Amino acid sequence: MDFFEKYSMPLSVALLLLVFFLSLPDLKRGRLMDEKREHFRLDRVDALIMAVISLVYGALAFYKLGNTQSPQTFVPMENRSVELQLALSEERVTKLMVYTGVGIGGYTIEYTTDGTDNYVLAEFKQSHAEDLKWHELALDYYVSGGTIKITGSGNVWLGEVVPLTETGEIVSYLGGEAELMDEQQLCPEKQHFLNSSYFDEIYHARTAWEHLNGVYPYEITHPPLGKIIIGLGISLFGMTPFGWRFSGTLCGVLMLPVMYVFSKKLFGGRAVPTACSLLIATDFMHFVQTRIATIDSYAVFFILLMYLFMYLYVSGGRWRDLALSGIFFGLGAASKWTCLYAGAGLAVIWLIDVLVKARRGELDLHGFVKLCGFCLIFFVLIPCAIYYLSYIPYGIAVGQRNIFSADYLRIVLDNQSYMFNYHSGVVAEHPYSSRWYQWMLDIRPILYYLEYLPDGSRSSFGAWVNPVLCWGGLMSLFYTGYLAIGRRDMRSGFILISYLAQLLPWIPIARLTFAYHYFPCTVFLALSLGQMFNLCRLNSKNWKMQLGLFVLLSTLVFMLFYPALSGAPRGNTDILRWLPSWPF
Repeated sequence: MDFFEKYSMPLSVALLLLVFFLSLPDLKRGRLMDEKREHFRLDRVDALIMAVISLVYGALAFYKLGNTQSPQTFVPMENRSVELQLALSEERVTKLMVYTGVGIGGYTIEYTTDGTDNYVLAEFKQSHAEDLKWHELALDYYVSGGTIKITGSGNVWLGEVVPLTETGEIVSYLGGEAELMDEQQLCPEKQHFLNSSYFDEIYHARTAWEHLNGVYPYEITHPPLGKIIIGLGISLFGMTPFGWRFSGTLCGVLMLPVMYVFSKKLFGGRAVPTACSLLIATDFMHFVQTRIATIDSYAVFFILLMYLFMYLYVSGGRWRDLALSGIFFGLGAASKWTCLYAGAGLAVIWLIDVLVKARRGELDLHGFVKLCGFCLIFFVLIPCAIYYLSYIPYGIAVGQRNIFSADYLRIVLDNQSYMFNYHSGVVAEHPYSSRWYQWMLDIRPILYYLEYLPDGSRSSFGAWVNPVLCWGGLMSLFYTGYLAIGRRDMRSGFILISYLAQLLPWIPIARLTFAYHYFPCTVFLALSLGQMFNLCRLNSKNWKMQLGLFVLLSTLVFMLFYPALSGAPRGNTDILRWLPSWPF
């Protein structure tokens, strides 16, 4: 009885999902296709639906995304010293709040009153994990007046140094290094994900800043384009948590209308596209992963677009759609190598389409040669050009602006070798790592942030898939597979191949992997469920209730877990610990 009481929530959700699939129409005789062409055309009502979903989701996604103000001026501290003169105060300075920029090294903080006798107040080692964060440094001695001397070691940049009393009051400066004392009012009470970097932001947000400032990047384990896109947000909103997270969050919003259009072209009508968009909008992985400054948001966004245009091509035969699929493939590959897996799926779909058209007599040898030449341009030459040009920030950082030079080419080729050796040779352990089969069942989320608050509550969030989408989508894949093979349904085959192209390459990989590697699969889980919704729409009288209850269940589960997705304070209860391996 204890087992059922403890796991009543996940069991209830699993039971509701099972009831939904048992109530599906007869797969052998049910209609699979809406014959009315006008149901597949976008109109003003569709535009209104997309706008409403995007605006509502966008308001939630951008809410408390991160601070819009952070120190913007940084001092390079490589093997140099700077001085800050404290005003004489009745209250003693007992600690410093330090905002670190990028770099690896350390600081020695000394104090003098007469310029001769120096007393070491604190020492701070800055690894890459301390980049772009506020740090509280307790001083070994309290001080009042005098001069603070900071000596840097290694290649580090320092943003701000704020002297504080024991009660947290800021003590003013009389003079010194201006760029370290010009933004004292931005000092927070403590380090928090809203004012500092977390997880892989220490790499990707840092690299985006380095690209903008002509500094050779520290993180070179992924292609540059994703970090360049992060830099666009920084250019608009400054080097702030909001700035470096803006572009990814915007991509998360834009995925919703793209999903709507994709579903519309696959299934027609408005109900099913709306449902698919809402499944993505209420997905945990989508919400959390697009609100962190990593490159996965852009990879998934481009994967969704490249598959949308490939479907438009195989279902309509327009070469402009094929060209756009190739261009988005190039943008994706220049953002993250996992998009190459997606490209393999596109190749399989393209080949099947060629064979089907050849069998029908719609494609002769001459047409095939022209098609291959066209694809060579848009799936090889143009993507290679996009990829090659994405390394321009690397060239600028070393003074090489001629993209046609042998030195620039060497930069690009050397990085490919480095990335391959790095990813193939990663040997590490992580408490929240997981394997591909665990992703499919939501067994091991990745915890991104955890803070225990003074009142006994906690602030935390992690990334994993909404169980309604994860478990329901997995069930729907079996139905989709039957429709693709048993009834030769082209749309089901397209969805199944698309999903497998994102998952199968991870099966033989033994290196460290995480739940967020399943992110590209989630959009095809939603489309697979869309196929089930479409079956209900075409063959069931109660389809509106079935579809509505499914989406409502996804929304309610999202609302239940919202604190664990956003970092909102919550009590230490087990209501969100659906499985023993969930760290919430």
